[in-house]
Amino acid sequence: MTLLVLWDVDGTLVDSAKLGRDAFFEAFEGVAGAPPPVAVPFAGRTDLEIAHDMLSAADVDPDDATLARFEAELAVAMAARAGELRARGRALPGVRAALERLAAAPGVIQSLLTGNIEPNARVKVGAFGLERHLDFAAGAYGSDHRVRGELVAIARDRARARHRIKIAPDDVILIGDTPLDVVAAREGGARALGVATGPFDEQALRSAGADAVLANLADTEALLRAIGLEPAAA
Repeated sequence: MTLLVLWDVDGTLVDSAKLGRDAFFEAFEGVAGAPPPVAVPFAGRTDLEIAHDMLSAADVDPDDATLARFEAELAVAMAARAGELRARGRALPGVRAALERLAAAPGVIQSLLTGNIEPNARVKVGAFGLERHLDFAAGAYGSDHRVRGELVAIARDRARARHRIKIAPDDVILIGDTPLDVVAAREGGARALGVATGPFDEQALRSAGADAVLANLADTEALLRAIGLEPAAA
C-alpha cells in the first residue's frame, strides 16, 4: 500500500510571520491601484479564492485575466520576502522530525495540498529547508483550482501518474490546521488529520470532522499512529 501524505503549509508546517498576507496586500495594490477596502477571511482558503473576494469587494471584476495578473503579482511579492521570511518566520515544532520520519517510512509519498499558489508554497517551505522531503509534483496548490476540495483529486491523480501506482482515496491523508482543511479532505474522499498549531483549537478541528487531531507535531510517534503507521515502521 502507498500512503499519500499531503501537508498544508501555513499554520501546519510553517509560521510565515504574516508575510504572506503582506504579499497579498502588495499584489492587490499592484492590480487595483489602491489598498483593499475591506478585510476578507484568509485561513484555510485558496489564494485565488481570497483574491477573487478582495477584488469583488473593491468593485474590480475578478475575471480570468485579472486573477492571472494577481497571481503573477503575488508570486513576485512573496519571492521578494524570502529573506525576511527566513529571519522572521519559522518551521513549527516537530515538523522537521515528522517529515524525516515519514520520508524513511516505506510506501509513503509526501507532498503539499495548500491554498498557496505553487511558487509561494515553494518559497515558504524552502525558506526553512523543508523541501527535500516533499515531492512537489505530486501535490496540489491554490494555483490549480480556486475550490480547495477539488485539490485532493488533483494531487491523487498527479501522484498516481508520477509514480505509476494505485492510490485509493482513503490512502490519502491531508494534514492541516483549519476546519477548511478538514472539509477539503472530506470533499475529496481523503482522511483528515487536524493539528491545532494554527488559529483553531482541537475541538474546532474535531467538530469539522477530522479523523484524528493532535495538539502539535512534537510527538512523531503519535503522528505516525494517527495516520495509520506504527512507529516501528519508520
